[in-house]
Amino acid sequence: MGLGWDAAPRKGLFGRSRPQSIDLDASCLLFDAAGNLVDSVWFRQLRSRDGSVLHTGDNLTGEGEGDDEVINVDLTAVPANITQLVFTVNSFTGQDFSQIQNAFCRLVDETTGQEIARYELSGSGRHNAQIMAKVSRDGGGWAMTAIGAAATGRTFQHLLPAVAAHL
Repeated sequence: MGLGWDAAPRKGLFGRSRPQSIDLDASCLLFDAAGNLVDSVWFRQLRSRDGSVLHTGDNLTGEGEGDDEVINVDLTAVPANITQLVFTVNSFTGQDFSQIQNAFCRLVDETTGQEIARYELSGSGRHNAQIMAKVSRDGGGWAMTAIGAAATGRTFQHLLPAVAAHL
């Protein structure tokens, strides 16, 4: 999963623009077959307990080109009791997506380099979070379901009731 954004300048006194601090966060939530949250990978826990999911680090500003936060998943190493992975995005600083420039989230198949899902978040509404996608066990492999549901919350914990509707 890749997440990128730029802070839109805020209008100050006399029409001057001033930078604002915007911190978006990418999370991956690991669920079992009963829909119980087993583990989570986010800015406060950069690695799943089993090591199959790795967050490359928290970007607090969105500075730089391309993906500002990345979560890598080794699907071959995900424990058998994990049946669903849900990817979410939230604004930790609370701005909604109308206040954030060039915001996007995407899922990429690293074996092929193919982007398999992408959401343009900027201008998508007055919400400050999104349930992006779900990757579920499907027979001997995995299947991806695009979700794109608007949500509200500053961390993934606030999003859990909305996520439950998609399990």
